[in-house]
Amino acid sequence: MLFFTQCFGAVLDLIHLRFQHYKAKRVFSAAGQLVCVVNPTHSLKYAPTRCAAAQTSTEQGILPPCHYHEAVHDSQLVPCTCPLFSCPWEGHLEVVVSHLRQTHRINILQGAEIVFLATDMHLPAPMDWIIMHSCLGHQFLLVLRKQEKHEGHPQFFATMMLIGTPTQADNFTYRLELNRNQRRLKWEATPRSVLECVDSVISDGDCLVLNTSLAQLFSDNGSLAIGIAITTSKVQNTEAEM
Repeated sequence: MLFFTQCFGAVLDLIHLRFQHYKAKRVFSAAGQLVCVVNPTHSLKYAPTRCAAAQTSTEQGILPPCHYHEAVHDSQLVPCTCPLFSCPWEGHLEVVVSHLRQTHRINILQGAEIVFLATDMHLPAPMDWIIMHSCLGHQFLLVLRKQEKHEGHPQFFATMMLIGTPTQADNFTYRLELNRNQRRLKWEATPRSVLECVDSVISDGDCLVLNTSLAQLFSDNGSLAIGIAITTSKVQNTEAEM
């Protein structure tokens, strides 16, 4: 009976996931967009965050782990950029993607425009939804976080981070779009580099921020669909220099 119960629960979870994916494909297939269904994950590194530790280290005169120089080649190593874990891994920037995929099992989706479908938005904070997006020859990390900045008032924060240097990040523009029930909300900005701290970006509010009421307006049965588009501004920068 225990074996049957466990198997039956797994089948129900699979049916639920397939149903969510089918609904998303039905809504967005007309636009030719790829849909990635992302389940929430509890973060294991909220207390204290690496950025909080960085502030303490700075006061003590120690180089903070969330601050890096632009040069990241040769002998310089960077720590794990996964927002979910206080991972002790260090490596070159070029192998960060392999580490995220192999060690932390973060999915990667390819395409110029995709739809990030976050499920179970009703779960209590803190909660993260994370994927990698491969586009224009680079990899980006999309982080959606449900977090309480004030007790009893959870908010949703969505940001895009380039797995590259800040100089490389300046060559791109990302757009996050919510569209439901004749309502549309867009956020457009330059992605930040993963060499910066995701926690700092969210704390500063330099990202798409939704309160609970606004998130419910755009959600469908507890799922929130976010359209993602990435463009390059390299050509525009070249024209400006000319």
